[in-house]
Amino acid sequence: MKKVRIAVAGAGLIGHRHIEEIQKNPRCELAAIVDPSPPAQFAETAENAGVPIYKSLAEMFAMDKPDGIILATPNQMHADQALECIRAGVTIFIEKPVAHTLADGIRVCEAAEAAGVSILVGHHRRHSPILHQAVDVVRSGVLGQLVGVIGSAVFYKPDSEGYYDGANAWRREPGGGPILLNMIHEIGNLRAMVGEIVAVQAFTSNATRGFKVEDTTAVNLKFENGALGSFLLSDTAASPKSWEQTSQENKAYPTYPDEDCYTIIGSRGSLGVPTMRLHYYTRDEDRSWYKPFTRKTLPLERKDPLAEQIEHFAAVIRGEAEPLVTARDGLQNLRVTEAIAEAGKSGRIVDTTVR
Repeated sequence: MKKVRIAVAGAGLIGHRHIEEIQKNPRCELAAIVDPSPPAQFAETAENAGVPIYKSLAEMFAMDKPDGIILATPNQMHADQALECIRAGVTIFIEKPVAHTLADGIRVCEAAEAAGVSILVGHHRRHSPILHQAVDVVRSGVLGQLVGVIGSAVFYKPDSEGYYDGANAWRREPGGGPILLNMIHEIGNLRAMVGEIVAVQAFTSNATRGFKVEDTTAVNLKFENGALGSFLLSDTAASPKSWEQTSQENKAYPTYPDEDCYTIIGSRGSLGVPTMRLHYYTRDEDRSWYKPFTRKTLPLERKDPLAEQIEHFAAVIRGEAEPLVTARDGLQNLRVTEAIAEAGKSGRIVDTTVR
């Protein structure tokens, strides 16, 4: 089978990870790197792979048209670069968020749909076998009618290592807090497992760090199917109850395999994620807090979701699969995340339905 040729735009950390996965995948081939001033390691990578480095998409398209392109560039560049790729007729993988604003995201969606160009949005957790299994359990009906979900992304970002200082001082300002940096991952997971989110309510606090931006947010969620949710988000909380610290997928983080970051609750049972601990009633007549649950821990396969994502992108390029996370999905994740930020500021319940 002929390898698909994939270019990567954006010579940052995530761009480098995508290059690694492309080079490890036998179905893929690195076609080019696009960055106006790539660091030395990328020049070495390009030389070793025998591929060119272009300063812009326009320069690359004047010389070559790869089968697909990954946009791992700063958020504010996503929309314009995606539109450029759509005009070139190239299949696109855009790192989340799909665009910097909802208006730009809508432009990208409409342009891609009109041109018939496929877009995969880089919500890599959607490619996790853990998440796939959680979705399968919910759809199996063993939990009964969905009642709600309890979730958390609580972790401690370092005070040292320059995380909030120098060139990273923007993280102290509005827009640099965990809502806009981290919550979009959680929204993608929650929508996949529980369903569409139709309204949100939020309280925010900056009491711990004292920055101008929130460090902690409590969110209430209303789902289209009638389920409700509560979610605690904090980047100043000494707790292991986050995806990174429980899923065991990213080796950069210590992991705590007995902890969950989500509990999905139905009328007949509940599921802890990612431990896959299932508590359920086998018969409806046994449903009572006086009756014991049947308990089991489901077997779990772990794979690197970034590697799975590249494999899926190759299938999208070949026309073998539809994008698991479409541009419209990415747009809705952005819409809900921005609604949480708005709800935190206004104190109002914010509708997140598409009109």
